[in-house]
Amino acid sequence: MASGNQTMVTEFLFSVFLHLHGSSLLFFIPLLLIYGFIITGNLVTFIVIQLDIALHTPMYFFISVLSFLEIWYTTTTIPKMLSSLVSEQKTITLGGCLMQMYFFHSIGITEGFVLTLMAIDRYIAICNPLRYSTIMTFNLCIQLTAGSCLCGFLFVLPEIAWIGTLPFCGSNEIQQIFCDFTPVLSLACTDTSLVVIVDAIHAAEIVASFLVIALSYIKIIMVILRIPSAEGRHKAFSTCAAHLAVFLLFFGSVAVMYLRFSATYSVFWDTVIAVTFVILAPFLNPIIYSLRNKDIKTAIEKLFCYQKGAVRVER
Repeated sequence: MASGNQTMVTEFLFSVFLHLHGSSLLFFIPLLLIYGFIITGNLVTFIVIQLDIALHTPMYFFISVLSFLEIWYTTTTIPKMLSSLVSEQKTITLGGCLMQMYFFHSIGITEGFVLTLMAIDRYIAICNPLRYSTIMTFNLCIQLTAGSCLCGFLFVLPEIAWIGTLPFCGSNEIQQIFCDFTPVLSLACTDTSLVVIVDAIHAAEIVASFLVIALSYIKIIMVILRIPSAEGRHKAFSTCAAHLAVFLLFFGSVAVMYLRFSATYSVFWDTVIAVTFVILAPFLNPIIYSLRNKDIKTAIEKLFCYQKGAVRVER
């Protein structure tokens, strides 16, 4: 893209991929395998939960929603990363950049709400077990999920609409592996101080979700420690440990990236943090929720055994 104050930018260049030179293939193959695992793992988790009646509970319903969201969450960024690694064209149009930011952050915020709902669900199940079935009804789960999606997709819309009105001129190099607010706004040739207000709103949402989840698990741990049997404590801890691990990984990396305000990191550390919540967290989700979960593993085995049996009958 030609430079100069009078030259308007119509596409952005992911400059991080330019520094890889001849080693692009070394990153492309692992990333492709990771993306394939994320899609397959989350898709299998979603399907088995939908098909197995024994898994039609609020906890597994939220896990299936999270798995479904993870598929689209990674699809907004990783395919473009793969393309940038092997193609000479390492650019994205302004419209494409706005779309990527919108869907990435909308789905990410929705995931944050769903993780919060999962924490509340575990809190009610462990701290109020006698009232659990009357509180966490299927209709309520549907309504809470729909509300999370609605809030997630409306929350980012004003900011994306505002960024779409900004003029971009001069440099078009994005110092990140995907389109994100701060790297894109740094290229605008106008005052973007309004972003401080937007950052404060995002910070409030992250902190609120963090506090709800943290307080829920503090209460859960206190109740678990009072369970008399060691087997009961172990079962309760193992159920919540997976949720807590995802919570810490997802919200930890998001907090470091988006709650820093005036603090700045090098391009390397910005990239590392981005990889954590864009690639690593979605990669670990199927492992934590499926491969370590006895009920889901049993459902997967039943599904594949049924498919093999069906093939034998046809023959």
